[in-house]
Amino acid sequence: MIFVVLASLAVVLTCIGASVRRLYFATTPTALDPAPLVKALTGPKGRAAYEQVCAAIVATPEADWERDVVEALAQPTGLRAAMINEQLSELDYRLQRWIRVPRVCASISSSTGFLLAAMALRIGLSGIENLADVDVGDRLNAAALDALGIAALGMWGTVTCISIQMQARRAVKARLQLTDKWIERLEALQPSQA
Repeated sequence: MIFVVLASLAVVLTCIGASVRRLYFATTPTALDPAPLVKALTGPKGRAAYEQVCAAIVATPEADWERDVVEALAQPTGLRAAMINEQLSELDYRLQRWIRVPRVCASISSSTGFLLAAMALRIGLSGIENLADVDVGDRLNAAALDALGIAALGMWGTVTCISIQMQARRAVKARLQLTDKWIERLEALQPSQA
């Protein structure tokens, strides 16, 4: 019986781990968080900070996407829109990585929970025909409790994966809004447009 419980726990933890990985992809699609960049470029000090912010982005090796956005904004008007759209498509690709994983993991977790619960029930009830009537009730109760515990473990994994999926969805929406604000601020503060 312990094997069935351990198998259920392994599946649930693997599913949760994969869902957490999806959350990581949704919350860190790029090297820099756009919130401090928007804050630095907002208000009266924003115009003065423009050059510093762009220089800091270009100097950050892991900020490849942000650097490409800054370079795209430096292009002539006709080319600029196409390059910005290309970078936004790249951001969307990064934000959508593993998007279906939490949903699939929720399904795997619940299905495995029910399957292993049925297996635990089958194991718990094996040999019941050889028991006295007094012992049958105890064996039924023990098997039912084991099966319910394993099914509950699978459902816990399902609920956790769905919760992580919802958090990732909110993170993607917030990231896109902040990125739009950041690009708008960069466009508004460009020296050639000032």
